[in-house]
Amino acid sequence: MAHFRSASLSLAAIAVALAASPVLADSGMIAGTDVLRTWNLVVLGDLTSSSEVEGRTFVGGNLNGNSSNYQIQPIAASSTGTPGLTVVGDVNGGAKNLNNGSGAVVGGNVNSGLNLNGAAQTVLVGGSISNTNVNNNTVTSGLSASDPSFSQNLTQQASLISTSMTGLSTTMSQQTANSQLTISGNKGTFDAQPDANGVAVFNISSADLDKIGEIQFNLNGADTAIVNVSGGSITLNDNFLGGTQNLGEHVIWNFPDAKDLSLTTAWGGSVLAPQAAANTANYIQGSAVFGSLVQNGEMHVGTYTGGYNPAPSNPGPSDPGGPVDGGSTSSGGTQVPEPGMLGMLAVAVGGLMFWRQRRVAA
Repeated sequence: MAHFRSASLSLAAIAVALAASPVLADSGMIAGTDVLRTWNLVVLGDLTSSSEVEGRTFVGGNLNGNSSNYQIQPIAASSTGTPGLTVVGDVNGGAKNLNNGSGAVVGGNVNSGLNLNGAAQTVLVGGSISNTNVNNNTVTSGLSASDPSFSQNLTQQASLISTSMTGLSTTMSQQTANSQLTISGNKGTFDAQPDANGVAVFNISSADLDKIGEIQFNLNGADTAIVNVSGGSITLNDNFLGGTQNLGEHVIWNFPDAKDLSLTTAWGGSVLAPQAAANTANYIQGSAVFGSLVQNGEMHVGTYTGGYNPAPSNPGPSDPGGPVDGGSTSSGGTQVPEPGMLGMLAVAVGGLMFWRQRRVAA
């Protein structure tokens, strides 16, 4: 395996090393579209919730709010050992319910307490934990004091996800449309025309979305349908003709410019809005990524399962293959960072070097 002896390695060399290194995969670092496949809900900052998530949840900041529920569906175990709830900061407010043996990893303190329901769970906490009945579960606290790498690894994963999702959203927004939205009265029909790779792309504005109240989505065999929606303020209040089933696995609604997003109706399809301060009053069926979230609507499984792996967006003259792209291995193998994002590569390289040092020390 290649050794990182000099900080003067070229960006291309770093990208190749990251893509090939099993150490990065072993570290559990997840990026690109594998983020959408792994988690039902990702909040890059703080999550304030009084609702529930059927699948896995990642919170890059603090988890606040009244009592809320996590992994309420008995989903298959993650190949990376990802728990049902990951929180980089503190857990505050009402008690959080962890279900179906989901387990949790918390970087800060659990001030709210946890109710551990179902099969035996493992809970790892960097700081202190309160109001939690251990019973037959395994609960370990104070890990950051005994092993600083515990919180460092969580922070690195959060940084990687944040930059990765911003890069993925940008890359998607630059794709050329090959499919059209047709508006007839109050109805909008998304008629996918997938390319040879099974990818359909729609480019519309928030004003287009505001014109319609009912959505008909025809996948027409598309593996992945990307709907790029421009605009800084987004309201999702449409009804889906035929229901929301099976859209989250194949449709990604991308809001690259959104700074605020409000959802009032049941929504079909995965949602990517990494810069948005969002609030939900109804459910989303699919994966979702937000900058921050006030959650009063459920997150339903039906997370993204497509094989979308975006091409490099800006190849350099000395790098015919271009920078590392915004996708990741569809088989869930080595995780690859996002396109042309030097900051993210720095985070990933730091994680790679940290895990190399840890292995040598061991």
